[in-house]
Amino acid sequence: MSSSRPTDGAKPGPPITVSIEGITEPATFSRLPDALAALWEALRVLPLGWTQYEAYRYFFGPGAVERVEAFLERDGELTLSFAMAGRSHAVRVTPERA
Repeated sequence: MSSSRPTDGAKPGPPITVSIEGITEPATFSRLPDALAALWEALRVLPLGWTQYEAYRYFFGPGAVERVEAFLERDGELTLSFAMAGRSHAVRVTPERA
């Protein structure tokens, strides 16, 4: 994953860091939509199996920004996990705190 800069002039919120434990290094983005798009691109190519793939598509695919914003507002961050090759991996979406 690599960070990107907004190109559409939208007002950015706090920087968002996303990571997949044991698979990607943390990457920080200035906008949540960019962070989620990068995270979904990294997740969708993993051999997750149908059930895990569909669960992550729900969280990070179309319409993800509104769902993740709700989790971030309620819990402060979003941490999910999946199993692959006998190991658990945490997926984290964490906004920078002021």
